[in-house]
Amino acid sequence: MKKTYEVENVKCGGCANTLKTKLKDIFGEVEVDLEVFPRKITLDIEENQIDELKISLRKMGYPLSTDQLSTLENVGAKAKSFVSCAIGKMDS
Repeated sequence: MKKTYEVENVKCGGCANTLKTKLKDIFGEVEVDLEVFPRKITLDIEENQIDELKISLRKMGYPLSTDQLSTLENVGAKAKSFVSCAIGKMDS
């Protein structure tokens, strides 16, 4: 089922490219809306895959807006997102 989620720390096309590339194997095509804030991703996901999505997004530094992160986790996510963004720019 297609669902849309708000994600944090997505800044540009490099971030979008990373999300599309890294999530494609599990979820297929991923749409990233860079025109709204917070940014939104739309993908085909089953209810039993939501935890896997949350974990994948956190590893890249792009947690869901609904995730409750501590200050340290939030800082770590932002740092990871800079790396993910740079990788996305190099891969595009």
